[in-house]
Amino acid sequence: MKLLAKIFIKDYKNIDNIKVRNQYGVMCGFVGVLVNAIICIFKILIGIVSASISIIADGINNLTDAFSSIITFIGFKISSKSASKEHPFGYQRMEYITGLIISFLILVIGALLLRESISKLITHELITFSNEKYNFFVITIIILSASILLKLYLFFFYRSTANYIDSVALKASSQDSLNDIISTATVLVTIIITKITSNPYLDGIVGIIVAGYILFSGFSLVKDTVSPLIGEKPEKEFIDYVVNKIKTYPSVLGIHDLVIHSYGPKKKFITCHVEVDGKSDINETHERIDLIERDFMDNDNINLVIHMDPVDIDDMDKLFLEREMKKIISDYDPKLKFHDFRLVHGPSRTIMIFDLVKNLDIKEDDSEILSYIKEKIKNIDYKTELDVVITFDIDYLGGE
Repeated sequence: MKLLAKIFIKDYKNIDNIKVRNQYGVMCGFVGVLVNAIICIFKILIGIVSASISIIADGINNLTDAFSSIITFIGFKISSKSASKEHPFGYQRMEYITGLIISFLILVIGALLLRESISKLITHELITFSNEKYNFFVITIIILSASILLKLYLFFFYRSTANYIDSVALKASSQDSLNDIISTATVLVTIIITKITSNPYLDGIVGIIVAGYILFSGFSLVKDTVSPLIGEKPEKEFIDYVVNKIKTYPSVLGIHDLVIHSYGPKKKFITCHVEVDGKSDINETHERIDLIERDFMDNDNINLVIHMDPVDIDDMDKLFLEREMKKIISDYDPKLKFHDFRLVHGPSRTIMIFDLVKNLDIKEDDSEILSYIKEKIKNIDYKTELDVVITFDIDYLGGE
């Protein structure tokens, strides 16, 4: 991987650069097409000559891998394009779209192979290796063994590149290569057993198993590629990194309403609310917030937008009622969180105003939660009557 990168990729060490990262993807796509095409041609030829549906199925599985590499190649090329007026967030999601195309292609081929394997099982045509000039059994063993070694090379090649540039797509490709090794090894064992036992059903059965594996892989890939397109929850490690980094700045008292949007593996937009001291100079605080946003852009390539929430850290009434409210809400459901807590004092009544964040797992209606809280605040020992005004929010990160 490093040798090819030195030859074909300018500035190959700068993997934080989007274009350099995409060049690694293009390189992997080209290598994948070349290796899978070679394997596919030899497998299908020997499969046709020997009338083995399991070998043909395994060869066509490699053909889908070659198509996958082509589409991966195209996807990385398109995703490296700069943002335009029509697509101001860039084209990095093309990596997911190309994956979806590959998934449907795999499903179609898997269905066709399943049909042919069932037909072979019904007719129970025996695999033939006899030929006056060539020993096709030996040739078959050599070809299948060589394909296992080539796939082993692809597995390590994809895995090392995936780890180097942190690519989910290439990690999936490395796992796919490992699965192909298992699949081809199964076919190899089948050929040897068929040669020894002359079992007419074994080839069709293994063909069905390989076709079933291809269909399973197709459905798994559909799930993996559709999920980020719809909008999936970010990984916990990434959420923790963002939250912990923001909290390290001295002017930050708290953080909430964190929302993460992904437009590709290296294209993320984040919005959040940061609590700051309400008595500090607004211009100084604004400058500090700007520095946080700039730091994330310069060092993490993350477009961060922060909304400042000033809080009064010296209001004893507010601190007391905030603690009481925290107990009430936690008793109802520990997953509930609240923020932007403030008071409006009247002559005979004090209104507590805050945002209550509901986890997506919480199924109770807002009105039910509100009734519970209003009932419980009657027990708080305070100098005036208490009431609440609550704005209900959704926790899009699932309580992380």
